[in-house]
Amino acid sequence: MIARFLEAIGRAVREFVVNLGFGARTFLTLLRSSGSLLRRLRLVTDQIHFIGNYSLVIIAVSGLFVGFVLGLQGYYTLAKYGSEQALGVLVALSLTRELGPVVTALLFAGRAGTSLTAEIGLMKAGEQLAAMEMMAVDPMGRVLAPRFWAGVIAMPILATIFSAVGVVGGYVVGVLLIGVDSGAFWSQMQAGVDIWQDIANGVLKSIVFGVAVTFIALYQGYEASPTPEGVSRATTRTVVIGSLTVLWLDFLLTALMFNK
Repeated sequence: MIARFLEAIGRAVREFVVNLGFGARTFLTLLRSSGSLLRRLRLVTDQIHFIGNYSLVIIAVSGLFVGFVLGLQGYYTLAKYGSEQALGVLVALSLTRELGPVVTALLFAGRAGTSLTAEIGLMKAGEQLAAMEMMAVDPMGRVLAPRFWAGVIAMPILATIFSAVGVVGGYVVGVLLIGVDSGAFWSQMQAGVDIWQDIANGVLKSIVFGVAVTFIALYQGYEASPTPEGVSRATTRTVVIGSLTVLWLDFLLTALMFNK
């Protein structure tokens, strides 16, 4: 029993190291293949529309309801200490620093990430990628690279929209429904949110999350088994691995950015 247990651990560690090394090599190959996109920017813009536009509704609606909850819970918490006028800065900092980039990345992994994995996986199952290689067309540069950079560009835009709509949601609940002073709401927000320390770091987080989640989605689709079951498993792995990666990256980036 002990021998089988140690064997299972060794096999798992070996597979993890192999997948990590192959993933790093695939990422470097993807970056090297991106140079040709400068001559074909239309490939990237089309994918930005596909990824960003189709994710806009769920991002905006989720941001609105997150803002509602922040406004409500924040007011109840601050009212205990007589600081309900600071509701604006609480909502803004919560969204720009953490909830905006993190929740957007999680929704992105569930909506756009699974779509990318399924698309690439079905192209592989249909031997379209192999046919491109036979015609001397690099699938990395023609298929994967435009989708990768589109995800990297779309993520901070979607996170900004999420945060902006969330602030509006907090305003609706805090000011229009509960009765917090509108001037105090906005003035406290303007005084308490720093454009570099808070907003810029939030944008940087969203860019890092965009790189991680988009590459994971493309890698899982590119390495999926060319069967319906293999594509479905790759889609599931995209959501699980992408979500866990976002959460540990968020902890790491928060520790580095806000440790002062």
